[in-house]
Amino acid sequence: MQDVLESEDELKIEGEDEGFIKEEEKPLPNHEFQKKVWLLFEYPESSQAARVVAIISVFVILLSIVIFCLETLPEFKHYKVFNTTTNGTKIEEDEVPDITDPFFLIETICIVWFTFELSVRFLACPSKMNFFRDVMNIIDIIAIIPYFITLATVVAEEEDLSHIPKAPVSPQDKSTNQAMSLAILRVIRLVRVFRIFKLSRHSKGLQILGRTLKASMRELGLLIFFLFIGVVLFSSAVYFAEAGSENSFFKSIPDAFWWAVVTMTTVGYGDMTPVGVWGKIVGSLCAIAGVLTIALPVPVIVSNFNYFYHRETDQEDMQSQNFNHVTSCPYLPGSLGQHLKKSSMSESSSDIMELEEGLLLSRDIAKKHNCNPRHNNNINAMSIETDV
Repeated sequence: MQDVLESEDELKIEGEDEGFIKEEEKPLPNHEFQKKVWLLFEYPESSQAARVVAIISVFVILLSIVIFCLETLPEFKHYKVFNTTTNGTKIEEDEVPDITDPFFLIETICIVWFTFELSVRFLACPSKMNFFRDVMNIIDIIAIIPYFITLATVVAEEEDLSHIPKAPVSPQDKSTNQAMSLAILRVIRLVRVFRIFKLSRHSKGLQILGRTLKASMRELGLLIFFLFIGVVLFSSAVYFAEAGSENSFFKSIPDAFWWAVVTMTTVGYGDMTPVGVWGKIVGSLCAIAGVLTIALPVPVIVSNFNYFYHRETDQEDMQSQNFNHVTSCPYLPGSLGQHLKKSSMSESSSDIMELEEGLLLSRDIAKKHNCNPRHNNNINAMSIETDV
């Protein structure tokens, strides 16, 4: 038994050294009711009810994103009138929504579902510590925080209007406070866009993309580092190349950073262009260097994507065929069989017969060569495992 476990550990270490990423273990709660709730909200493929919950969740996410986009249309915006002077007024957009606004009411319904889903998943999760370590759960928390801050702002504004007026404030201080409040509210509203990442919980494609980016962080870091070197190099070169031109767009080296980034990424907005001969030569070299720099890490990223994509499709094929690994067979002799029996799910009769034939054959070989039968059983179990 110990020899088999040591061999499995060696195979895992060799696989990681060769570039294979370790499979993530997904523990389940011990309590039966807690396990059912966790499967219902975490694994849509576990049951028909779980699929319904996933569909509702996706619908609410899409509805929230649509509302977030529609409320920025001019037809749906609200405005306030401010008295700037005795004879003048100023009209500005009202960043604080009205509590009776239809968009705010729909947003409230979406937040109720998000909060309910997050609370249930937290109560049913097998590990509270790992729950907060999961990036998707952090995104879920960030997605609902802006609503409660906005709600507190709405309630505070309603109380200010209903209570006795406070001490007078100078127009300059009032304008500064309003600008600060508007900036904070806009940042809070921008955070709502992170709800789109909640779709990755229900999308295998987005999950594969996320794993690919995570596995390619080193290559992406090298790409950013190379781009940084190129931006500094070509910004300096184009600044000095265009220094003698009267119509130069490059007044300083930091001013040329934008041009270098746009050129190296082959976007080319055209708002800043070199006008001299030497400047155009530098621009040509910058574009060529940008193409080569961006192309270098692409094969590695594509290779990682193919690995995760094929691994996901292979897992789906295995689940659809109801296939279980041979090591889950509970009919292995000795302590190995008793140990594996606990984690066994199901096994077809043909696989069991093949395994028994292999074990009988290994015993015959062991007798011929006067080997230790127990030791050879473990080795043959491993060989069958790797062959199947």
